[in-house]
Amino acid sequence: MTPATWPRPEPREDRLLRIDPAAGTWRDARLGDLPAELRAGDLLVVNDAATLPASLRGRGPEGQDLELRLAGLAGHGEWWAVLFGAGDWRTRTEDRPAPPRLARGDRIAIGPDLNALVRRVDASSSRLVALAFDRAGAPLWAALYRHGRPVQYSHLRAPLQLWHVQTGYAARPWAVELPSAGRALTADMRRALAERGVRFASLTHAAGLSSTGDPALDARLPLPERFEIPPRTAAAAAEARARGSRVVAVGTTAVRAMEGQAARHQGRLVAGGGITDLVLDAAYRPRVVEGLLTGLHEPGTSHFELLQAFAPPELLRAAHAHAEAAGYLAHEFGDSSLVLRG
Repeated sequence: MTPATWPRPEPREDRLLRIDPAAGTWRDARLGDLPAELRAGDLLVVNDAATLPASLRGRGPEGQDLELRLAGLAGHGEWWAVLFGAGDWRTRTEDRPAPPRLARGDRIAIGPDLNALVRRVDASSSRLVALAFDRAGAPLWAALYRHGRPVQYSHLRAPLQLWHVQTGYAARPWAVELPSAGRALTADMRRALAERGVRFASLTHAAGLSSTGDPALDARLPLPERFEIPPRTAAAAAEARARGSRVVAVGTTAVRAMEGQAARHQGRLVAGGGITDLVLDAAYRPRVVEGLLTGLHEPGTSHFELLQAFAPPELLRAAHAHAEAAGYLAHEFGDSSLVLRG
């Protein structure tokens, strides 16, 4: 499927592929039609994580050029990061040269005021390392925003600015890539949904990297990611289910957070946070989420596997083939799909 190469100025005109698993059908719509596709009382749950400038240029211990892309907190003041060799986003991720092989104790110089020390190297992929920066708190955040750039890929036509990768309701900077399903929920769209009687709730999920350039590491995606579900969101989901309304996740990260928490609490969505390593697929039966608004995901990807928890794979493949033939656009600034019964 052809990727979108830049954010479009009017998200309401984005195409929306409406997939109904109960009827076994799909049809074409526009994102501006979303209020009509939902019912009064339905609950939309968004991921309010802001997107970090998670791509950092650096030099290895022998002066080698490299790029590190933050992949989330590793605990104990450490960050997971994926390393790339020389080059930048203009080269396809899978074509980037391998990074220098680093070992525990090696230092990466990111700038005159920021360094990172390699604390651990993943046993199965030397590209994945745990790092400790030489500062913490406000000085670290200031340095990350000073030196970092948004993670981006070669299908884009120009360098991204940080404002290109934020949703309209972004809060804490937890995500290393844009939680893109919510990008089109502008203030006008949220107002139209509220007038329809659709309710909103939020959670925070540290959306991770979508590609690493290492096939073995890509096969492990998504990596474990942290999340936090506030009490008001858990209560809103319980109320929606009690009154027979639907809980609709905006994005696969919101699905993963809610279902990961429910899987640990006998099917109930309870407030709290932690790390989820849940990977949804066709064998998984959702306990909380009944549908989702998401992008268009290629068969064979982990996101496509997640969709199979909500719709039969043959329906999803047929709908994807239709979208490809009809000229839908893919990736983070592409068109959307709504997978929801009724």
